[in-house]
Amino acid sequence: MRLRIVVASLSLALTGALVLSAAATAAPAGPDRIIGGSLVSSAPWAAAVFANGSFTCSGTIISANYVLTARHCVNGTMSVRVGSVYRSSGGVTRSVTSSSTRSDLALLRLSSPVSTTYVTLSSAYPPVNSTNSIYGWGMTCNTGCGASTQLKTASVRVTTTNARDAYGGRAIGSTAINGNAWRGDSGGPQFYNGSQVGVASTADGVSRQYYGSVAYNRTWITQVAGV
Repeated sequence: MRLRIVVASLSLALTGALVLSAAATAAPAGPDRIIGGSLVSSAPWAAAVFANGSFTCSGTIISANYVLTARHCVNGTMSVRVGSVYRSSGGVTRSVTSSSTRSDLALLRLSSPVSTTYVTLSSAYPPVNSTNSIYGWGMTCNTGCGASTQLKTASVRVTTTNARDAYGGRAIGSTAINGNAWRGDSGGPQFYNGSQVGVASTADGVSRQYYGSVAYNRTWITQVAGV
């Protein structure tokens, strides 16, 4: 089964345009909603990512000035909404002044600082067979579903830490426990023991997903964002 990038614009997400192939196309097609899982009531570190005015991806704020998302989410004029579980309301909004990319990760520099709770980034790979949590606003079914207005989460089981993301960087592979990533979840986080270990890159829409490794890119993140 062909893997699809977990992104794309929201308009594409609504028509099922999320093509997560191992090559790069628009990823989880416009964050729709995680398939399965449950709704999230609080996530001060959450960041909804917009490209050219349309919601396109999920992400996390890692410092006052930077949001971490997927490289395949970067397109045109970018902005973010930070600190709300609702992608279209609440929190604070900032325009993006520049972006830096490596593998299928992107760091978006904000136009002005945001004060909130930032995610903790991991410098280690999660153990194989560990239970991790994923988050995103992606689609709630394979086809015919609209985008979620509220952030969702699901549990997954790590199968490998030596897979590849959409741009050939090292990635964490996992299978669904009670939910899986799909279009619109691109750029969203995967957590192990409270720290972010991955960034959503590709998925098959059934049970498998691959998240770009934070540990693999940790030195680069520090060099660019200072954290």
